[in-house]
Amino acid sequence: MTSQRTRERLIRRLQQEGIRDERVLEVMREVPRHLFVDEALSHRAYEDTALPIGYSQTLSQPYIVAKMTEALRQSGPLEKVLEIGTGSGYQTIILSQLCSQVFSVERIKSLQRKAEQKLRQLSVRNVRFRYGDGFEGWPGYAPYDGIIVTAAPEDVPEKLIDQLAEGGRMVIPIGQSYEQQLVLLTKTSTGITQRMLAPVRFVPLLPGAV
Repeated sequence: MTSQRTRERLIRRLQQEGIRDERVLEVMREVPRHLFVDEALSHRAYEDTALPIGYSQTLSQPYIVAKMTEALRQSGPLEKVLEIGTGSGYQTIILSQLCSQVFSVERIKSLQRKAEQKLRQLSVRNVRFRYGDGFEGWPGYAPYDGIIVTAAPEDVPEKLIDQLAEGGRMVIPIGQSYEQQLVLLTKTSTGITQRMLAPVRFVPLLPGAV
């Protein structure tokens, strides 16, 4: 179930659903998603579905990972990207193959440690991890060319907008539990532009760290 044929089936599904960025598809073909779920769920790793990772968190559906990553890359190559919500580390490793530097923040210590260990085992060296409140971002390395948020606040956190470079893009789900929209924000010299991408359902973005 983790064979190359199984992975190719997922990539074809992503193409059918409208993913066009060949680099995103290439990276998702190569990254071993089955290593980011419990062994008991590994046979489902290349299904186009979200999977539980513990602590009431999920590994996002591959289509959503691809769509968010594709939207972030539409303005061109990315040097520095901030990820809010490390989770299993799967979205993190996808970004690491497409960006020069990734800065990832996670509020659940056990998940943060596990993801950091997993990426180290996979010889990923261009990711920095932080345990902390996602609403605060990571101001020490701002501004960022891109910000990707993998949990849903009710409104866009102002501190994240402040950490976005001019011309930078943020992909973020916004809304309450059952009414969320995936939104692409672009920071310009005159303000923020906004484009709706798709209805989604993410876990809520919560303040603090646990």
